[in-house]
Order: sequence, then structure tokens, then C-alpha cells
Amino acid sequence: MDVKQLKALITVAEVGSVTRAAELLHLVQPAVTRQIRTLEEELGVPLFQRTRQGMRPTEAGQIMIDRARRALNELERARAEVQPSPGDVTGIVTVGLLESTSDLLAEPLVSALGTAHPGVELRLMTGYSGHLQQWLDDGDLDLTLLYNLDSTPSLNARPLVRERLWAVAPASAGLAADRPVAFAEVAAHPLVMPAAGHALRTLIDAAAARAGSPTNVSVQTNAMRVQKRLVLAGHGWTILPGVGIAEDVARGELSAAPLHEPDVWRSVVLGTPRYGRVPPAVSVVARALVRTMEAAVTEGRWPSAEWTATGEGTGP
Repeated sequence: MDVKQLKALITVAEVGSVTRAAELLHLVQPAVTRQIRTLEEELGVPLFQRTRQGMRPTEAGQIMIDRARRALNELERARAEVQPSPGDVTGIVTVGLLESTSDLLAEPLVSALGTAHPGVELRLMTGYSGHLQQWLDDGDLDLTLLYNLDSTPSLNARPLVRERLWAVAPASAGLAADRPVAFAEVAAHPLVMPAAGHALRTLIDAAAARAGSPTNVSVQTNAMRVQKRLVLAGHGWTILPGVGIAEDVARGELSAAPLHEPDVWRSVVLGTPRYGRVPPAVSVVARALVRTMEAAVTEGRWPSAEWTATGEGTGP
């Protein structure tokens, strides 16, 4: 089993065709076919079903494809970490950002690293906290923002920010930052909610129980962008962290107010793997992310947020 075979395996899986894979790999078709067959013979199982619609991975093939991607990614990272000259920090770092924070943090983080550490290649992934935690556990992320999470046997969680949740409504509702709205008033409206089991939904359901106000869920979705669009279209109100709707409110597209009775807060933490070597590039990215977040809070660009981190923000 070698790198060429793994690249052939992944490319065929992505394009569904040996002919097309050969073109992308700048090889002749028989060479790609031979690499796949040699791999199948070594493993003793078929990796693809040959159909009229193209090459489809078998169950064993999908397992190999997933593992091959990670193996090639690790090789690429190792190559990037070999420092071309003393003192340079180089490498590939994959960072997870909560969807609600991506607009606020992504560009300043990229700018800070581009200036201070141009040898670091940054890869940004966004998602909900549960997805990001799974990707971190699977080794697909080097570090990630998560919320309402304590350290676990597999990861360290460093609290950084405590932020309030907001009621979000169409602009015509007239909600305002200086007039908190009671949870019972929000619950009286149809609600566009995160899907059940989502960490934000868990916070909202707990608040509904404390307020004694059952919610009327009109739609569930796993995408914050969809939540906001449905509210904008008049399908109900929703509840989101202030950082996720600040720009929409500033443009006059939505109105929002902090929740109270009860107040609802989430804690944003920096999650890093508990075990294994921490490459220098990961450390510098972690520090840059912490500094970027602290600046957003102290400069007032992160609505109703409190900085809770202790120490100097050196990352994991």
C-alpha cells in the first residue's frame, strides 16, 4: 500500500470514474485501474462496485477512503511542519468556528496570522457545537470553539466568553437591545428552532421549563442562516446568540432583544485534544484566536458578551 494507491482511491471515489480520475492524476487509465486492483488484492475485499453509473464505494471502500484521506492529510501536515529555516513556524492548522461566530472572527484571524505567521496555512470549518466536537474527536480539527462544554477524557475545554441569548424577530416587531424581553412573551409566538438534540435547543428548552412557558415550534432546522431567513419571511421568532444576528439587526432586517425571566447564557470554550503532541503552528493559531476573540469582546463588537478567560491566552 503506497501514497499513489491512496490518491487513486480517493480520486476515483470523488469523481466516480477511473477515466476522469486518470485525467486528474495525469496518468493513463490502466495505471489507475491497476492501483485500485492491487489495493483490493492486498486487502482481500472489493473497494468499488462497478456500475453503469460509475464507480461506487463499497462499505469497505468507504472505510478505506475515510482513513486514506486522514493519512494523506497527516502526511501533508508533516511536510508543511518541516521548517525551511530556524525560527519559522509552518504547518497546516484546521480550526472549527461556531457558525454564529464565523462572520465576527474569521477575517480578523486570517489577517492576524497572515501578518505574524505567513508560513501557517489556515483551514476554517464552521458548524454547530455538536458537529465541531465530533470533528475534533475524529481528528479532523486541531482546535475548535464549542459551547457549554466542560473538559472530557478526550479534550480540554478552556472557557473564554460568556454571552447572552437574544430573542430575534422581524424588524416590524420593534425589539430593541435596551428592552429585554421575557421568555414567556417569546414563547407566545411560533418559533423557528434548532433541531431537537442541538446544544442551543437544549438551552432553550431548559429556559422554557424554568419560565413555565411551553414553546410553539413551527419549524426546526440545523442551520442558523435558515433560522434567520425564516424569521425574516415571517414564519416566527427565534432565539440566537447576539453575535449571530448583530449585522442583521444593524442593517434593519431583523430586530432583537436580550432574553430575561429567565436570562439565558451560553459559555464559549476553546476545545483542543487532550492527548498527543501540539505542533507549534497549532499553538500560534490558538493564541491568535484567543486574542481575536478578546479584542471583539473588549471593543464591543460581540454583543452582550463577557470575557471569562484567565491567564494570557496562550492556547492549549
